[in-house]
Amino acid sequence: MAIVRWRPRYAWSPFRALREFDHEFGHMFGGLAGWPARESATGLLEGVWSPRVDILQADDKIVVKADLPGLSKEDLDISVVDHHLTIKGERKHEEEVKEEDFHRTERVYGTFERSFELPATVHAEKIEASYKDGVLEVTLPKKPEAKPKQIAVKVK
Repeated sequence: MAIVRWRPRYAWSPFRALREFDHEFGHMFGGLAGWPARESATGLLEGVWSPRVDILQADDKIVVKADLPGLSKEDLDISVVDHHLTIKGERKHEEEVKEEDFHRTERVYGTFERSFELPATVHAEKIEASYKDGVLEVTLPKKPEAKPKQIAVKVK
């Protein structure tokens, strides 16, 4: 038989109060990703939501990838104004699915908008976007003069 050290179930923790506050704060606002949601007349959650985004930078380009499952390319609006890339869209409410007494909806519906400030080195006229399998990819090429140059240093 193994001997296991006894630890009380609710041991004192300096972070316990913070966890309880975070839990209560989440209940108070009831939203996802820090945004308050509202219930529509159909009983579904609607409100502001924000897609997850990855931003990758290479020597010659910047790539922005956004997860937008369930949207078609017609639901998206991508624009660049004054060195700001803006991605807007709307996830529309689907038909309700009811099976006997079970019904649950956790996905949020409604509009979203994400905006990113671009460096002056981006060549705005050559920006390209593609959308496949729920992932939007925006490629922002850099101007040729913005690419880093390698300078050889001679040692004497």
